[in-house]
Amino acid sequence: MIYLLLFWEFFQIGLFAVGGGLVTVPFLFDLSEKYTWFTSQELTDMIAISQSTPGPVGINMATFAGFKAAGILGSLVATLSEVLPSMIVVYFIAEMLSKWRENKYVTQTLEAIRPAVLALILFAGWDIAKETITGYENTAVLFILLTAMRLYKTSAIFYIIISAIIGIALKI
Repeated sequence: MIYLLLFWEFFQIGLFAVGGGLVTVPFLFDLSEKYTWFTSQELTDMIAISQSTPGPVGINMATFAGFKAAGILGSLVATLSEVLPSMIVVYFIAEMLSKWRENKYVTQTLEAIRPAVLALILFAGWDIAKETITGYENTAVLFILLTAMRLYKTSAIFYIIISAIIGIALKI
């Protein structure tokens, strides 16, 4: 039963997470409240870890939650069910691309989805901020790094490394 539940929950996330890995975050926060597979703090930690590991956060969380809920088989079921909707959609889009490339309804539908994707990403950012900005140190580091990113157009990897060093040094 747990495998079917993992499949269904992560299949739905994969089906409705249009726009990338961070779009899955609101759905994942809902799962953290609905089941004991992972806590919201574990989700926040996994988001931070996922930014420095290969793969989207949704896939990494599916693997983590599946493993925590039902071991290796659970992680495989959750991960595969998360990517299955995308695989199905990509297959059909590839088959129909030449036929629908100039279709105005398809173009308009894709344009209409953009604001929803932006809203989901902003919602994810808000949830992450609520979980991670818990004190003056966090807030100060956030604003210092945002200012530095704005003033000095350095690689994102540089800022990730600097953030990790500051977090470890300040134990935040």
